[in-house]
Amino acid sequence: MKLVLVVAAVAGLVFLLMWPQTLVEMAGFVFWGLVVVAPIVIPGIILAAWIMASGAGSHIAGLFDGRTVYAVFAASAVGAITPVCGVTVLPLMAGLLAAGVPLAPVMAFWLSSPVTDPAMLATTAATLGVGFAVGKTVAAFGLGLWGGAITSLFAGRGWATASLRNNRIVGNLSQRNCSAQLPFDPRIWKDRQRRSIFRENAAATTRLILICLIPAFAAEYALNAVLQPDALSAYVGSDVWWAIPFAVFVGAPAYLDGYAALPLTRGLMDHGMSPGAAMAFLVSGGVVSVWGAMAIFPVLRLKPFLLYLALALSGSLAVGYVFDWLN
Repeated sequence: MKLVLVVAAVAGLVFLLMWPQTLVEMAGFVFWGLVVVAPIVIPGIILAAWIMASGAGSHIAGLFDGRTVYAVFAASAVGAITPVCGVTVLPLMAGLLAAGVPLAPVMAFWLSSPVTDPAMLATTAATLGVGFAVGKTVAAFGLGLWGGAITSLFAGRGWATASLRNNRIVGNLSQRNCSAQLPFDPRIWKDRQRRSIFRENAAATTRLILICLIPAFAAEYALNAVLQPDALSAYVGSDVWWAIPFAVFVGAPAYLDGYAALPLTRGLMDHGMSPGAAMAFLVSGGVVSVWGAMAIFPVLRLKPFLLYLALALSGSLAVGYVFDWLN
């Protein structure tokens, strides 16, 4: 991280010396972009930190008990609002699978949870609009239902009942999940440990959002300066049949972070990207980016891992086409 900051500082200094006026304009664009999104993002950060400090985020396993239909529905609903990403959810998922929870509800949660959360919902609404934020949340829920329903068809297969790899990584993840649990108590202000967890999570989320949004707003400014209006309509526009598959199969593997993707997506839409392709890019990037897939592969056996990829890709395609149709 220090090396990244040093490189960014040197690059900024070089840019300042060569193009001072452009850098000043870019800084103003970034500053006002942060000001505009702050009133909506801050409540999301507070809610996300409260979920972690109250213990609500680590007590999901009980909702997964019972009949498959109920378990998948509950897992999809909880996953769509829980503030975890594809990597940080690994300890929880490994612990649930190791405890004998069926793969179907775990898959539903695994697919729905990285797409959005309270802070992401607020940031999406501030950057792309309320309709896009609501659509993304509904897409997360639908993706979970899709994944859980298809996975339940393989419930009797051996690879579905024993889907975890037998290695040290899985053992460490399961142990970490068990040791991180707290009893649920919404009154976090009465306990020193919970107040500390709240502060740490709020600070970490704020830092993450700033680290991601500042360069993303700068990239949006550069994108607007370089591209002409409707420059991308011939490639990912509403009238191009391959726009949504292109966004899923080409854009998603290069996806870096959900917060950073939002201003860039807004810039791409301003230059001709269709709403469906934009939604497909954001959803697929959250669940099947190369970084998330690399983290999941050492945990799941090959067949469950391939099923995860297939469900994420097919579900993202469906989300893109539905969102394009609605718009």
